[in-house]
Parts: sequence; structure tokens; C-alpha cells
Amino acid sequence: MKHSEYPRLILLMLPVAIVFLAFFLLPMARLILIGGSGENGFSEYLSIFHTPRHFESLVSTVLLSAAVTIAAVIISAVTGVFLERNRFPGREVLISMLTFPLAFPGVVIGFLVIMLAGRQGLANEISQALTGSRLVFAYSMAGLFTGYLYFSIPRVILTIMAAAEKLDPALEEAARSLGASRWQVIRDVILPALKPALIASGAIAFATAMGAFGTAFTLATNIDVLPMTIYTEFTLNANFATAAALSIVLGTITWLALYISRSIAGSTVAAAA
Repeated sequence: MKHSEYPRLILLMLPVAIVFLAFFLLPMARLILIGGSGENGFSEYLSIFHTPRHFESLVSTVLLSAAVTIAAVIISAVTGVFLERNRFPGREVLISMLTFPLAFPGVVIGFLVIMLAGRQGLANEISQALTGSRLVFAYSMAGLFTGYLYFSIPRVILTIMAAAEKLDPALEEAARSLGASRWQVIRDVILPALKPALIASGAIAFATAMGAFGTAFTLATNIDVLPMTIYTEFTLNANFATAAALSIVLGTITWLALYISRSIAGSTVAAAA
């Protein structure tokens, strides 16, 4: 690059730098300082390991997010490849319905779960009609899992379909001609080709589930996940330092998941090339 182009490059990058500074670096620095402004100083960041409620909330959030990610990746991989490989009447409508949850905020998804599995929900009515017993799980981890899975599948399936579109059918035909079974073709050809997309979309699903608040807030009766713990510390207990420290911990875990997935996916792409 010529030295004469540096001023132009700096001028082009200036708006991005200002936005990044104003809306990320400065608020993040302020949040870190607030997290260390309590009675315990910066050791407040370790409270998540010393306080049983905080630690249990963290573990529940990570396990829930991991379960949602695994389920979303499996369902979306099967569905995405099928939709990309097959053309049938109503396909576009089906794809639109599968991706429609992207337009819903978390609160709306929470209400949908209540309509499905709440005290007056469809699942409860069917259960009472068939067995005479009540089936209510909207206000538990099962309900939150259902809601998180509902808005995670569209994020994953779009990525999987884009990756499946680039699969070379000739590789599968070559594998079959060499005697590979259907499962061997899936294991040795399709899954390795989709691996970067599976990892990237799975990381996005995990990060989204880790930080989701609206759905948890709507269903939060017997639910204790980290976003709700942060909300409680901030609003009900007015414990700003703890809320800020927990927010930084939550953000760090999410960032690490995205960073690791990007490194693995990048290595996979490089190896495949």
C-alpha cells in the first residue's frame, strides 16, 4: 500500500472507529470498573464461584445453552440438507415458516411457550383429555429449552442450507461407486463438508441462548439462569457491582465460545482447502 493512501484509509475507518469506541470500548470499560467498585473490589468477579446461587445459575445457563445448541444443530442439519436437496410444492412456504421466529422478540416467544405448555396451554388440554392429568412445563427449564430451541433453529438452518448448497454431488456419487453405504457417505463426505457451518452456527446458537433475556423473563417462575440473576441483582437488590461483574463473566464466556468456534472452523476450512 502506498503512503499516499494512508490518509484516505484512516478517513474511511474513522466512522467505524468512533462507533466502536463510543458503543463498545467505553461502555465495556465503564462496566468493568463498576464491577470492581463494590465492597469486595475486583474480587467481586470471583463471586460467581463463591456464591452458590450465582454458580448454580452459571452452570444451569451453560448446560441449557449447550443442550439447545446440540438439539438445534442436529435438527437443522437434517432439515437443512433435506430442504436444499429436494424441491416440492410448498417448500418455500415451509422455509419461511421455519425462519419466521427470527421476527419474534423473546417476550413473544415466551408467550408462545405459555400457549403451548402453560396452565391453559394446548399440551395441558390434550393431556387432560387423554390421561386426566395436567401437563404444564412452560415455567421450568423444559419450557425455556423449548423457547430457546424455537428461536435457535432458524439461525442454524439458514447457515446449514447455505453450506449444503455448495456441496458437490459428484463426491457423494464417487463414494457410492466405491461401495460406501448411505451412512458412510453422510459420515465421511457430507458431515466433513458441513463441519465449518455446523460449528459456526452452533456457536451463534450457544451465544444467543447464553444471553437471551426476554423469553426467560416471561417464563421466570422456577427458572434461574444468569441473565435473570443479573436482572435481579440490578433491579431488586440494587447491587450494581455484582450485576456488572456477572455481566462481564457472561460476556467473556460467550466471547470465548465464539472465538474457539471461529478458530476451529477456520482450521477446518484451511485443512479442507
